[in-house]
Amino acid sequence: MMTNDVMLGGLYLMMAAMLVLGSLMSRREPAAKMFTMALAWVAIFGAGFVLFTFRDNFGWVAQRLKAEAVGTPVQEGRETRIPMAIDGHFWVDAKLNDKDVKFLVDSGATMTTIDRDTAKAAGIDVPEQRDQFVRTGNGIIRVASARASEIEVGGIKRRDVGLQVADNDDLNVLGMNFLSSLSRWSVEGRWLVLVS
Repeated sequence: MMTNDVMLGGLYLMMAAMLVLGSLMSRREPAAKMFTMALAWVAIFGAGFVLFTFRDNFGWVAQRLKAEAVGTPVQEGRETRIPMAIDGHFWVDAKLNDKDVKFLVDSGATMTTIDRDTAKAAGIDVPEQRDQFVRTGNGIIRVASARASEIEVGGIKRRDVGLQVADNDDLNVLGMNFLSSLSRWSVEGRWLVLVS
């Protein structure tokens, strides 16, 4: 049993063929010229068919061009795609307790780490005691443990997220404790793909 889509597609192709054949039969032209015109009509209808077929994907192409131009993530359903920055890293504008924060996505960091100024701006209670030592790419630093009510990256939200708070470290890092909460994450070419 044929579906409506198959019947409509067949009807479209039959009408296109009848239009081309009808226009060619009404002219009394040499065969070479008629063949050229037939190819032109086939090309026109073929281009129309391709545009009609991929009409839903044009929004995705526009989002991807915007992401490449300005570096913003592309959100589609449960998937967030973050373009690689010019420095070769993946940076994302996120919300930390509804406060805008720029994070470096770092799969080598065990915990999400923020500085004290960011913690204060986001309303995160940080104990004065820095009771842990952490090895980073810049050496060993002392950090305090804290919790964020919510971190949102694209359309992905995580609540009650553990954090480390560092003194005077002007870099916020989104670590594996966030990435491992996702159903999937991967690097695909110049894109970091996060799936909630």
